[in-house]
Amino acid sequence: MLRFGNRVWRSLAGVALAASLAWFGSARAAEPIKLDFVTHASFFSRETKQPHPLDPQVFVRDGAAPAALGPQGIEHAAGFRPLLLGDAPGTMLHSAKGTPLGFTAGEWLGATGRVTITPDAKGGATIRARFEGLRPGGTYSLFENHFDTRPIGFTPLDGKGTRNSFHAKRNGSASVTVRSPDVPTGVNALLLVYHSDGKSHGESRGQIGVNAHHQLIAKVP
Repeated sequence: MLRFGNRVWRSLAGVALAASLAWFGSARAAEPIKLDFVTHASFFSRETKQPHPLDPQVFVRDGAAPAALGPQGIEHAAGFRPLLLGDAPGTMLHSAKGTPLGFTAGEWLGATGRVTITPDAKGGATIRARFEGLRPGGTYSLFENHFDTRPIGFTPLDGKGTRNSFHAKRNGSASVTVRSPDVPTGVNALLLVYHSDGKSHGESRGQIGVNAHHQLIAKVP
């Protein structure tokens, strides 16, 4: 009987240990992930090994520049070219069609942000982001990059495109909380899109380089 009791005890202890390990793993999985945003321009230039770092989605005047397709396949008007990260901070920015955006390269590239991703029990995540240096009163949306698709896919961070957009405050700051239906992983990034037409576009980012411009990105490790 004692031997049987010991066997039962060992079995129960094993079950308890397995449950503890499962709980510990689940607790670790639920730990918040904190990330800093970087400029999309620097991220794109690094990932694509651009010989001259640039922003493929905002443009500057250049009388010698012909109409052409930029590095992301965005067609820009003659007399404009993509912003080079070495251009003067006071350089005024335009859309691919030459529409003034109303701010400088320094203001555009000076935006910063930080995000916390907290997984929840339903398989999704609460995502809290804080930004500084945005366009005062500007219209923005948060999207999720999917690097595991070809071409790279983009979905609104809330999954529907109804609660992923916001306006920056007058001082250029913004605090945003969005519930994502999934937990972003290493094949994803969080993307901040600026809408230069002042409109959110639901499930779409808008027309890239024309009325929608990737400003900041946070790659999930």
